[in-house]
Amino acid sequence: MIVLGVDPGLTRCGVGVVEGSPGQALSLVEVVVVRTPPEAPLEERLTRLDESLEALVGRYLPDIIAVERVFSQHNVRTVMGTAQAGAVAALAAGRRGIPLSLRTPSEVKAAVTGSGRADKAQVTAMVSRVLRLDAPVRPADAADALALAITEIWRGGAERRLRAAAEARR
Repeated sequence: MIVLGVDPGLTRCGVGVVEGSPGQALSLVEVVVVRTPPEAPLEERLTRLDESLEALVGRYLPDIIAVERVFSQHNVRTVMGTAQAGAVAALAAGRRGIPLSLRTPSEVKAAVTGSGRADKAQVTAMVSRVLRLDAPVRPADAADALALAITEIWRGGAERRLRAAAEARR
């Protein structure tokens, strides 16, 4: 299974591609941070993000795209940029008929570290360990994108199997 994880952001959008299956060793395929200049017009920033995501989706043809669900923050401007970047990722999935999974930050932290309240350093350390990397993934946006992909492989596969079993019983 190939999963493309997206930690949405308008200035920095982490994108990680991980391959593997539950119970098996996982492999890092690629990790990038798509950056857009804050002073650029919104439409240019979203276009750049769209083009980058489309290229990655086209290159790897993931089985699923996992995106961090936007959570409430006090800074409305930040929330809007995050939501817009997340929508671009959802659109990339929809264009190709790829399933989309939305995961909360606490769900991802709990899956990767065992604690939904883990800090960024703990998430980065566990992502590096799970993927058997020699050095921590930087910046945090990249590590978070990989954590999303790892979570989807570990938890999403189990969730899909449970749904399929329930439908088979009907």
